[in-house]
Amino acid sequence: MFDKISERYDLTNDLLTLGIDRLWRIATVRAVAPKAGQRILDIAAGTGTSSASFAKSGAEVVAADFSEGMLEVGRRRQAHIPNLEFVWADATDLPFADNSFDAATISWGLRNVQDVPAALAEMRRVVKPGGRVVVCEFSTPAEPLRTPYQFYTRHLLPKIAGVIGGDRGAYEYLNESIENWPNQRDLAALMRDAGLSMVSYRNLSGGIAALHRGFVNAEWK
Repeated sequence: MFDKISERYDLTNDLLTLGIDRLWRIATVRAVAPKAGQRILDIAAGTGTSSASFAKSGAEVVAADFSEGMLEVGRRRQAHIPNLEFVWADATDLPFADNSFDAATISWGLRNVQDVPAALAEMRRVVKPGGRVVVCEFSTPAEPLRTPYQFYTRHLLPKIAGVIGGDRGAYEYLNESIENWPNQRDLAALMRDAGLSMVSYRNLSGGIAALHRGFVNAEWK
C-alpha cells in the first residue's frame, strides 16, 4: 500500500494538514534533540523527510522503513545527505545490535505496526542507557475539535487524498488506523510497559497529534 503512494506521499501530507505537519516535525526534532556525533534511528521513516531534519544536526541517521517503495524514493531525494542511510527494517524485529543508538524515533508509523508493544520494546533495546525514544503520532483531539476533526478525516480526507495521492483506499485505511489508535494516556502506558522511564507527552494542535517521549534506564533527579 505504501509503495503505491510513495511518490506523492510528502506532497499529500502537506496538503492534507495545510502544512501543519512541518510544525509537528520541528517539535519532534526538538524532542529527539540530535547532536553531532550521535547515532539516531528513525523508524517508519518513509521518504526520509524527518530523517533529513535530524541529519542537519550532524548526527549519523539511519532511516528505516518496511516499504521498499518509500525507501527507493527516499534514497533518490536525500542522496545529497552523506550522514543519512536508508535501511529496510521490520519495526518489530530491528536488524540492529543492542544499545547501538543514542535515540530512536517514529513519526506517523507506530499505528501501522501489527505489534505495537513489540515495536516499542525493540526501540528500547537498540537505544543506549540514558537515550530517548520519541513517538509522534495522531491522537485524540480535545472535545471542541473532535467532531469537526472526525468529519474531516472520515469524509473529506479520503476523497482529497485519493485525488492527490492516487489511492483513496490507502487513506481510508489510514483514517481507520487513526480512529482505532490509543489515546495519549494509553500510549504513555504502553511505553512504560515496554520498560521506558520518565515517560511524558504533550499535545500538538489541540491533541490532533501528540508527542510522547521516554528514556532508557533513566530516573528523575
